[in-house]
Amino acid sequence: MLDLKKGQEIELQIDDLAYGGKGLSRLNNFVIFVEKAIPGQKVLAYITKKKKGFAEAKIKEIISESPFFTDPKCSHFPTCGGCKTQQLLYKEQLNQKKKQVEKIFEKQVGLANFKVDQIIEADPIFNYRNKMEFTFSKNRWILEEEPLGVESDFALGMHIPRRWDKILDIDSCDIMPSVGSKIVNFVRDLSKKSSLKPYDQKTHIGFLRYLMLRFGQNTNELMVNIVTAYEDLDRLVPFVSQLTSEFSEITTVVNNINTRKADVSFGEKEILLYGQPVLKEKLKNLTFQISSNSFFQTNTHMAEKLYDVILDEVDSSSNEIAYDLYCGAGSISLFLAQKVKFVYAFDIIVSSIENAEENALYNNVENVDFKVANLDTYFDNHRLSGRPKPDIVVVDPPRSGMHKKMTSFLPRLQAKKIIYVSCNPTTQARDAQILLDKGYDLEKLTIVDMFPHTPHIESVGIFTKK
Repeated sequence: MLDLKKGQEIELQIDDLAYGGKGLSRLNNFVIFVEKAIPGQKVLAYITKKKKGFAEAKIKEIISESPFFTDPKCSHFPTCGGCKTQQLLYKEQLNQKKKQVEKIFEKQVGLANFKVDQIIEADPIFNYRNKMEFTFSKNRWILEEEPLGVESDFALGMHIPRRWDKILDIDSCDIMPSVGSKIVNFVRDLSKKSSLKPYDQKTHIGFLRYLMLRFGQNTNELMVNIVTAYEDLDRLVPFVSQLTSEFSEITTVVNNINTRKADVSFGEKEILLYGQPVLKEKLKNLTFQISSNSFFQTNTHMAEKLYDVILDEVDSSSNEIAYDLYCGAGSISLFLAQKVKFVYAFDIIVSSIENAEENALYNNVENVDFKVANLDTYFDNHRLSGRPKPDIVVVDPPRSGMHKKMTSFLPRLQAKKIIYVSCNPTTQARDAQILLDKGYDLEKLTIVDMFPHTPHIESVGIFTKK
């Protein structure tokens, strides 16, 4: 183990990106994670943290630049912290994600020389997000280059990494449609002119808490959700009138009221201020109604490619039964229903199941049954309730992966194929180990790049019964 001390300066060659987006360097097999570094750089860094198995460091100087470096498009990079890998050529971003997944499955599952079968590139790589959330704050992050006395008591933007109390004022964001930046700037200016005060998370005083934007990429609809600390329609209605007059693209404005101290962007009450109560979005031949707080894939174009990967694994048969676990608003379920006899879908969130049922009705899909269920314990309690066992199971769990009881029970369903959709390869690999031990083979694994310029990885594993 290297004798490193906090504050020590050291020259490092950055070999790879670690999962999460930090640069990774190895000295005598000792791992050092370097913040904001990219593969191919040689840097002078200083140690910020030393642990038994690794160290962390920050760059003091770039000695030689990476051949994979590209000028970041965003003016807020890297202060924002949202698009951590924007200075890395896109092809190398994909290469690093592939290497990360392969190493995770080699190490955690013991699959020697494991290879990702396919990586599906994003298109486009900018302006792709259909949902963005911005925070109002009276505590604006002041940049070093800003003059003394600059306004500091109003911000609309993003949290500074590792700072819950400071917000970086954002005037543009290149991963959402361009109209979004125009709306953010207009709302900021109008809020100041209207004397609408931002919420202070420390004192819990103020009115404006969040601005949320949803974009129908295939329908050209646009939802604005203004989250406030209390109800005040006398001030908000004229505000919205000016907003909708300025932007004809807006089809919906809602006001979510969150009176709680909790730093969350959904409220206990919602008021429709303009237009229709939901945003509609099309995925292939289906139309989905999305409420302000509904879960929906945040990259419409890549969601269609993700669902292609799933559906390619399903044989069109009038006799097959499918289960969709962690179904959310039912998008995967409704596509499955077009290829199988019947779909049984489960999720713990009541509002998601309600949205799923509404979407099924809207699209005239009848061969699907949605059930509110806590999948941590539901099947463990032998609650099949007369349902036939599945031929195919699709699982799309949260980042934490499946609960250990669900993972243990899943093989007992004896499905001939399990399609595991994951946004966290570490927990996917953990769960994969159990499936392999219980009689399944990992037939293939595909990465679908849903989130360009970020460390986030979406992957689909195909498990088949031996």
